Amino acid sequence: MGFVRGDIKNGLWMTLNGGKLLVASDNVDLSAEEFPFSEANIKTGGYGITDVAWRNDNEVWAVGGSGTMFVSYDNGKNFAFDKSANNIPGNLYNVKFFPEYDNNGWALGSNGVLLKFVGEKA
Repeated sequence: MGFVRGDIKNGLWMTLNGGKLLVASDNVDLSAEEFPFSEANIKTGGYGITDVAWRNDNEVWAVGGSGTMFVSYDNGKNFAFDKSANNIPGNLYNVKFFPEYDNNGWALGSNGVLLKFVGEKA
């Protein structure tokens, strides 16, 4: 579970067993008993999602078991598989982007794996 774009004001995200990813829109009422989560369209093949990070307002990355990576270009509504980590033996646990460093990002995995984002600048 985490915050959309790193801020509770932007919403919440949560992962569930079997690779499900739920996202709640902005203005989440923390005093409510239920949150307005919507299920993202992500086909993980059952691999769990361990972390999600927003690179900018629309580009979202998710990482998980067996080196799986997914990317969304519509603010986390629809995700596509990204084969960047196909040859990495192990899981990916964290993904982070740093706006103060030109939105460069990294994914951290098992056995000391550290992948750097080298895509186009947003």
